[in-house]
Amino acid sequence: MAPLGILMGVCGLVLLIACANVTNLLLARATARTKEFSVRLALGAPRSRVARQLLVETLLLALAGSLLGLALADQMRASLVWLLPATSMPTLSDQGLDWRVLLFTEALAVAVTLVAGLFPALQATRMNVGEALKEGGRGGGGGARSHRLRGALVVAEVALAVVALVGAGLFLKSFALAKTINPGFDARNVAIAQLQLSTAGYNATQATAFCRRLRQELEASPGVQAVSYADSVPLSFTGGAWEDLQIQGYVPAPSENMKIYRDMVAPGYFALMRIRLVEGRDFTEHDDEKSLPVMIVNREFARRFLPNRNPIGGKVNGWGKWFTIVGVAKEIKYRTLTEAPQPYFYIPIRQIYRPEMGVTFYVRTAGAPEAAIAAMRQASRATDPDVAMFAGMPLTESIGAALFGQKVAASLLSVLGGIALLLAAIGLYSVMAYSIAQRTNEIGIRIALGARSFDVIWMALRRGMAYALGGLAIGLIGAAALARLASATLISVSPADPAIYAGVAVFLAAVAGLASWLPARRAAKVDPIMCLRVQ
Repeated sequence: MAPLGILMGVCGLVLLIACANVTNLLLARATARTKEFSVRLALGAPRSRVARQLLVETLLLALAGSLLGLALADQMRASLVWLLPATSMPTLSDQGLDWRVLLFTEALAVAVTLVAGLFPALQATRMNVGEALKEGGRGGGGGARSHRLRGALVVAEVALAVVALVGAGLFLKSFALAKTINPGFDARNVAIAQLQLSTAGYNATQATAFCRRLRQELEASPGVQAVSYADSVPLSFTGGAWEDLQIQGYVPAPSENMKIYRDMVAPGYFALMRIRLVEGRDFTEHDDEKSLPVMIVNREFARRFLPNRNPIGGKVNGWGKWFTIVGVAKEIKYRTLTEAPQPYFYIPIRQIYRPEMGVTFYVRTAGAPEAAIAAMRQASRATDPDVAMFAGMPLTESIGAALFGQKVAASLLSVLGGIALLLAAIGLYSVMAYSIAQRTNEIGIRIALGARSFDVIWMALRRGMAYALGGLAIGLIGAAALARLASATLISVSPADPAIYAGVAVFLAAVAGLASWLPARRAAKVDPIMCLRVQ
């Protein structure tokens, strides 16, 4: 399941919690107006008219809330920009709000609010008028069925909040562990910049001459330790390029994919990136378009395609020519941080390169890489101002693309989980506060007959925690089932991580206890004299 699908699912959970909250509040409001509705029905008002009135009131609430949400949407969109990794591609920061999305969101908000208000409206019109008048005259609690329904909605809210919080905890831990994965190269103190040589109308020979001059300019800059260039960046949005290969002495299986990912690099690339060569040699300036085509492969390439023999000197066909393997490099993470070792190969950029492909310069510095970015711009303009340079950034920022999905999922799931927890706490608090308010006279009598404050608090707290623990149990079971669907997107984290589940359970129980204790504490301060006077 992709992070976007997970986020959509959690947004749905938050929406369901909000619907349960709205339904609970509307039920409480309708219960408080039971006497009003029963009198109107007794006087001959059609039940459909009472239902329409409640639905219209609900619709007005929905419109007011959704319009406020739309007003906040544009402001909150800007806060998402910090989640994006550095890239030259268009992002949501470059886009306005789509009116179709706004229209859909508005329609969805109105629809779900009306659905949430439908049951309270039906309940208000299906009451027994005689019993309602008697119950209302006693100042009762609105009926046992209404209490049970509100309790069930609170249990559902807590269960959904547990699912959202477990998801947030799993992805936060996954993101934290992903940042510790060694990509196989050293991105520290390295700056990169992409140049589009085709903007200057270069052919292959002119592009080679430009790269050589620019490299010399940069190597002469203060603080620069090494300079090289390639046609791609590992762990970037582009995903890399591949070539269909034929390997001498290897017969592929009928369905085997021989499209192997590759990189075109200049001499010094491996030393600059600190990618160890385990066998053979690096590319040199003599590996150009006039020399024998050569190739460096990684260890996985040699293990898979050239087993039980020395890979140095092996022949590989690509681009319609035969390359000779001259070196074997250690594996790195090429496209994702979670990928298993995969075959990969490198070729000298001067032997195949075409100017329309673009080129990325790498500069390793003694200090912070930001200073090298300015030097790269200056050197590029001095070499040829017609060459477009863009996306200058530290390499550590560029490879943030590999963690983009994890970062978005962890950050937004944390926000949505917090919202879900807040809504569930509000729902539990409102139900307990309303229930205690309905039982104020009973509590006053209990206190007058000698009940202690602790007894009153425990009576209310026990009921609230019963709702919370019921929702917690259901939510943990549901979270365990749903987390398995997202296991493929988690890095180094089990979908059944006991620490996450235990932490969520303890934290939510504490929040639920506080939400139940506040109205219980208020109930313990009831003045029995005032209650008896009301009686």
